Amino acid sequence: MPPYAPMACLDNPLFLWVPLWVFLLNSVWDQTKYPQKREIMRKLTEITIKSFKIPENIGRHSDGAGLFFELLSSGRKRWIYRYRVKIDGKWSERTLVLGTYPQMTLAKARQELAIQKSILDAGEDPSTKRKEDKRLKEKARDKAEREKLDSFENIALEFWEQNKENWSKNHFSHIKRSLGKDVFPVIGNIPIAKVTPQDILGIIRTIENRGSYEIAAKVLQRTRAVFAYAVRIGKAKSNPANDMQGVLKKRPVIHRKALPKIDLPDFFTRLSASTDHSITKAALKFIVLTTVRQGEARHALWPEIDFTTRMWSIPAERMKMKKPHIIYLSDQALKILEEMKKHAISEEGLIFPGIKNPYKPLSDGTILKSLNSMGYAGKATVHGFRALFSSIANEISCFDKDAIERQLAHREKNHVRAAYHRSEYLEERKKIMIWWGAWLEAIEQRGALVPEEDYIP
Repeated sequence: MPPYAPMACLDNPLFLWVPLWVFLLNSVWDQTKYPQKREIMRKLTEITIKSFKIPENIGRHSDGAGLFFELLSSGRKRWIYRYRVKIDGKWSERTLVLGTYPQMTLAKARQELAIQKSILDAGEDPSTKRKEDKRLKEKARDKAEREKLDSFENIALEFWEQNKENWSKNHFSHIKRSLGKDVFPVIGNIPIAKVTPQDILGIIRTIENRGSYEIAAKVLQRTRAVFAYAVRIGKAKSNPANDMQGVLKKRPVIHRKALPKIDLPDFFTRLSASTDHSITKAALKFIVLTTVRQGEARHALWPEIDFTTRMWSIPAERMKMKKPHIIYLSDQALKILEEMKKHAISEEGLIFPGIKNPYKPLSDGTILKSLNSMGYAGKATVHGFRALFSSIANEISCFDKDAIERQLAHREKNHVRAAYHRSEYLEERKKIMIWWGAWLEAIEQRGALVPEEDYIP
């Protein structure tokens, strides 16, 4: 064959047609095997999609790269992704529904396609991954539902429901209110087993920062009780509120302003000249004479008074220390009660009824307002008269200091002293009350201070 023989084949028509047929056949095979290639240049538009009608446009319409818009005979419209994945060494065709139209727009469908293709490129099957994601979500949702049932708030409500029959209505109401205000908003929805000591400490500090030290202690105590119940019923492994008593801040000592002894004569002069209601004036004077907290006097009832023994028995629920208290009534205190008795609307009712509503107690604001109107605003408080009594009584060496503290119903810090029954100081307290009433009466009558020792019985 001549050297130029290979070039002679260019004149052969068959030589020219064979490569063309090979190209065309390969292209048809590729379009069958990879359907997305066939449509890759035919991009959809929102206008095109909205123009699709039934029945002429029923079927799938390619946007390229395996993304199809499908119009069903039912009128439903959706996006699907057709792809191939290798399973056990064999290629398999898969179809994944991406979303419905028009909720998923064309732009969003293309974004979702990119996400699914990245999953496929990472070697995962998008359909399998979606099923697994759904399973995990359902598992997480079920877990969340179980944890919601075991939330701190639900366990607390369950605990209260089981114990409310053993509590007074007021106590039950106080518990619900205190935890509902300070605890539930912070850890109410947290599974009780996941609450940490730091969570509780944060609650306590928030309460303390607003100056409510006693409430902080009560909230800690009530929270501890809920956790103890959770441990007993197997909802928590430990009580994070235990061993936190030491974290409570001590309440700063705030000395309420007390009237100086030298101003007592002027006080009685102003009280007598006051134009306030007679009930208000009587209540204020009665508080000064009996050394009680004003809440104990404002809520006093006639059945608590024994005129024969001259004793006033205050029930525990009205006392700050939640222990019953007895007050011996001096002549001066009895005189006020006898005058109030003349105007009582009921033998079972309030001794110092409200001015507008006799079935409600006189408000603490009314008494303080009266004291302020007498010129003592910022200079003295109603509670300050207790401090004044304590100061003067302790200056007199003949009075037992423990009896003075008992008269004021203070918490006994000395455990040995606290072991003694209150009746052991009753005679001494009677003596103190007789002296206190007589001395104050003398000051009122004379309009000047008189020696304290002159009125000791």
